[in-house]
Amino acid sequence: MLDVIQDPAQPLTPSPAPDAPAPQSTAPTAEDSAFSRAADALQRHREPSEVWGDEREAVSLALRWAAAHTTVATDPKTTARSAEELQAEVGATITEDGIGAARAMELFDEVLLPATRSSEDPMNLAYIPAAPTRAAVAFDTVVSAANVFGGIWENGAGAIFAENQVLRWLADLLGWPADAAGVFVSGGTQGNLSALATARDHALRERGRRPGGGWALACASTAHSSVASAARLLDMDVVTVPVDDRGHLTGAALEPLLAEDPRICAVVASGGTTNAGIVDDLASVVEVAHRHGAWVHVDGAYGGAALASPSARERFAGIEQADSFIVDPHKWLFAPYDCCALLYRDARPAAAAHSQHAAYLDSIDRGESNPSDLAAHLSRRTRGLPLWYSLATHGTAAYAAAVDRCLDSARTVAEAIRASEHLELLMEPELSVVVFRRPGWTPAAYRRWSQRLAKDGTMLCVPTAFRGEIALRLAFVNPATDPRAVIAVLEETMREADGS
Repeated sequence: MLDVIQDPAQPLTPSPAPDAPAPQSTAPTAEDSAFSRAADALQRHREPSEVWGDEREAVSLALRWAAAHTTVATDPKTTARSAEELQAEVGATITEDGIGAARAMELFDEVLLPATRSSEDPMNLAYIPAAPTRAAVAFDTVVSAANVFGGIWENGAGAIFAENQVLRWLADLLGWPADAAGVFVSGGTQGNLSALATARDHALRERGRRPGGGWALACASTAHSSVASAARLLDMDVVTVPVDDRGHLTGAALEPLLAEDPRICAVVASGGTTNAGIVDDLASVVEVAHRHGAWVHVDGAYGGAALASPSARERFAGIEQADSFIVDPHKWLFAPYDCCALLYRDARPAAAAHSQHAAYLDSIDRGESNPSDLAAHLSRRTRGLPLWYSLATHGTAAYAAAVDRCLDSARTVAEAIRASEHLELLMEPELSVVVFRRPGWTPAAYRRWSQRLAKDGTMLCVPTAFRGEIALRLAFVNPATDPRAVIAVLEETMREADGS
C-alpha cells in the first residue's frame, strides 16, 4: 500500500516539529526517504491535535525504524550497561518541553537498544530465547496501531475471533473437546497464576469449605519458579514431590502425598522443564490426581510447543485429560514478546473464578467469548494476533517443520557432545534442550568461557545447575540455528582447562 500512495509535494524527510532540535543522525537513505514520504502521505487525513500538535514526524520516524529493524540481522553479543553509564550518555529524556521525536529516536536507536541482548539471534542459546517470524513481528506493529481493547467481545469481537482460532488449534493438539476455551495473557507466570486460582476456587466450590491449614498444591522440585510464586500469592502451601531417577514427576510418587494430605487441590506437571526440557509422566499424574479429586495443570510454557511436532506428541500422552495448560508462543512458537496461551479443558470453572462484575460491566454479553472471564485481568491487548497472522500466513505444517528442525538440531549437537573427547552429555534430550558439562572445569572456568563468548558475540550459553553440579545448557528454539556452527564453537573453544 505504501508504494502506491505517494505525494510528490511532501518533503523527502518528515518536517521537524516547531522548536525541535536538529536531528544529529546521518541522512536517510533513498529507501528511508521513500518510506517517510509515503508515511507522510498516509497521514494527510489526520489534522494536527490541539493537544499534541503535528505528530507526523514522530509517527514517520517510528514506523520507518520498525520497518527497517524487522529486516535487520542480529548478533548475540552481551551488551548490557550500567544505569550510571546510560545516564551519562542519555541524560534526561522526560522533560517539561520534551526532547523531540528525532532526538528520542536517535537515543533509542544508538544508545538504548544496543544496550540490550538480541533474543532472536540463531546463536542465542541461553535461557529460553525467542525467535519470532518476521511476519509475526511486523503484525505486532499492526496490533499496536489498531489499539483494540481485547477484554470483552463487544469491543474486540473480530480480533478475539482470530485469537480463538489459534486457541482452537492448540486445543486440538491437546486432544481437548470442542468446548475447551482459553485466552492469551502476558506470560507463563500470569498463566500459571490464573490457572491455579481457578483450581483453588473450583476446589472450594466442590468441597464447600477451605481445609484446615489452608490449600496446597503439589509439584516437583523441577517446576518453574513461577509456580512457587503463584502459590505465595494464592496463600497455598507447596508440597514437593520427589522425581524419578530421570527427573520425571510420576503418579507413583504423587499417590502417597495426595492420600495423606487433603489440602492438595492442584497438581502442577511440567510439559518440558525450562532447565532440562523434561516432560513429566503426564498419564500417571493425571490418573492419580483425578482419583484424589485434584486439578491437574500442565506448565508447557517452553515445551508445550513440541505438541505441534508429530514426532514428539507421544511424550505428552495423558495431556488430553489435564484440566488446564499453558504454552508461551514467545518461546518456541515463533511469536514476539509477550504472549502466553492459557487453555482450559472445561472453561466453566475459570469463568466462575475470574469473571468480574460491576455496574458498568453488567451489560456484557456473557454468551460470547470474553477473555476477561478466563484469567486474572480485565484490560488486555490482543497479543495473540501476531501468532494468528504468522500461522495464517505460513500454515501449521510450516510450524510443525520448524519445531522438528529445532528437535533435530538438539539431537545432532547432543550426539556430537557424546562423541567428544572433552565434553560429557548429562542426559538424552527429551525435547530441544541439551545439558552437558566440561569435565575438569571449575565454576570460574565455566563463567570465564561463557562471558568470553558472550562479549565476542560468538554464542550465548550460560552455566546452570543440574542434579547438584554445575553444567551448561543449550536451548534450541530457533529453526535458523545451524547445529554445525554450534558444534564448531564447542569443539574450538572448550579445550583449555581454565575456560580461556
